[in-house]
Amino acid sequence: MEQPNNTLEDLIDSTQAYSKTTLELTKLKGLNAITNVFSVLTANLLLIITSILFLVVASIGIALVLNEMLGKPYYGFFILAGFYLFISIIFYFFLHKWIKKPVSNLIISQALD
Repeated sequence: MEQPNNTLEDLIDSTQAYSKTTLELTKLKGLNAITNVFSVLTANLLLIITSILFLVVASIGIALVLNEMLGKPYYGFFILAGFYLFISIIFYFFLHKWIKKPVSNLIISQALD
């Protein structure tokens, strides 16, 4: 009768070790997914920030050129403001299709990778 008791204890020990290993593996997979998502979002955020800085500087340059062409020091800025208003209205109507859905898909694909 001594033999079955040792087997049961071995089975319990193996089950506990398996549970601990599975829990640790799940934690590491979760950490890997979070790290992947964070690194992709950080890289995309840096790209967006540099694109915005380029857009601001280019907009000021275009506005100054338009000012010189139109003869008044503020016409170029009003024209660009109207252009950006138009672009903002387009983004408002297509926000889900162009921005929200691709960003969500990016986060999900990186988390599941």
